[in-house]
Amino acid sequence: MIPVYTFALEPVAVMGLGRSGLATARALMAGGAKVMAWDDAPDRRAAAEEAGIPLADLTTADLSGVRVAAWSPGIPHTSPKSHPVANRLRDAGVPLVCDIELLVRARTAAFYVGVTGTNGKSTTTSLIGHILRHAGQAPQVGGNLGAPALDLEPVSPFGTYVLELSSYQLELVPSLVCDVAVLLNVTPDHLDRHGGMEGYIAAKRRIFEGVMPPRRVCIGLDDTICRNMHAEMTRQDSRDLIPFAAGRAAPGGVCAKDGVLVDDIDGKAAKVLDLTGLPALAGEHNWQNAAAAYAACRARGVAPGVIAQALRTFPGLAHRHETVATVDGVLFVNDSKATNAEAAEKAILCHEDIYWIAGGQPKAGGIDRLEPHLDRIVHAYLIGEAAEAFGDFLEARDVPVSMCGTLDAAVDLAFQHALDDEEEAPVVLLSPACASFDQFKDFEARGDAFKALVAELAADAEAEIEDLEEDDADAYDDDDDEDQDEDTGEVRP
Repeated sequence: MIPVYTFALEPVAVMGLGRSGLATARALMAGGAKVMAWDDAPDRRAAAEEAGIPLADLTTADLSGVRVAAWSPGIPHTSPKSHPVANRLRDAGVPLVCDIELLVRARTAAFYVGVTGTNGKSTTTSLIGHILRHAGQAPQVGGNLGAPALDLEPVSPFGTYVLELSSYQLELVPSLVCDVAVLLNVTPDHLDRHGGMEGYIAAKRRIFEGVMPPRRVCIGLDDTICRNMHAEMTRQDSRDLIPFAAGRAAPGGVCAKDGVLVDDIDGKAAKVLDLTGLPALAGEHNWQNAAAAYAACRARGVAPGVIAQALRTFPGLAHRHETVATVDGVLFVNDSKATNAEAAEKAILCHEDIYWIAGGQPKAGGIDRLEPHLDRIVHAYLIGEAAEAFGDFLEARDVPVSMCGTLDAAVDLAFQHALDDEEEAPVVLLSPACASFDQFKDFEARGDAFKALVAELAADAEAEIEDLEEDDADAYDDDDDEDQDEDTGEVRP
């Protein structure tokens, strides 16, 4: 835990008592702040009270003297509808910040590597942490990924925090200036929360604020929005830019076209590593992640050879195109983190004979962008709230569909079809293109449920093999008995 001493002896509001909210309250209390914590959910309030965190109903509490409000980024404070507590706090002149802002104020001497983008944030953040550890540094890795920011450990002076930053968090970090700012990509997502695409782009651009030399910006070139940002920054200011890309050249930066990582940061276009043989970094989307991580770590002074060695040993992340098992020749892949169509598209492009499990809580845009790749899908198994809309879309394009409703039904049916169809390389792919909240706590719970179902199938298959082996052994014993002379016991010729 990182104590926050900035507000010692002063009242501080904490709104939202999930994992990050509880961590924030503890860190503020450890620094001597007078915490006033609240959550709309009674069970979360009860858990906080049991942990010794002081509660105050922020919908009615006296806010005079409150210095700052530590706001859970998941609670809307502007669009689509501002929470009443946010309105009260603003009326009282209380600024809203998130835990990342409190970390930055508490650890002013640290280096900060910030990673954002619509897709690939978690893999890239983890990959940067993996490379820096391999290089002998001791970074702390978290934020929107894994441990909440204030549950991380204090780093030594000039140590590094590698932080995944969501668009929600970036709206609440007025003091953050990244030493290395990484923007992977920007495509439509969370539009209702940001009041449209312009608001979403503005939130993502926040990661660049104040990032001037010697600090560096690493920006992807694979999507139009980021390319336009790169061109704008190249024309209008003196930011130190390292572009990167997987689907095109990146002059003066890092390119991973066709899976070959090339470093042109110093203008030498040096081939660094062939990524195509690395299973944890399969697919063009992961080549972009690798190029981004390489650029960020070069910006932190890590040598190319050291980065290449680290990339070879990266184990990958759970729920991100994660190989679960191969059962009776059928590969099962858990890509539960694919909560929008663009993320699902990246997984679909990695395979040919796909038995696709999709659906959940739908997002804006549906799955229209997947139309060019539907020839890869042998059959679709639809679950959750989006099932009917997805089914209409797919059936209109001659994709066979089964309306399964639940994940367990989808896994069983997809496996049976994959066995019966005898495709060359059958893959049961959970890549929902939807949020999980209609049926699961989060994407991790959805992915864990998928893995548990696959484990059951694997256990059943193994039990069947053992039964067959026992039957074969019994049959062999019976044959031996029949070939023996009943009187002498000798085996007959």
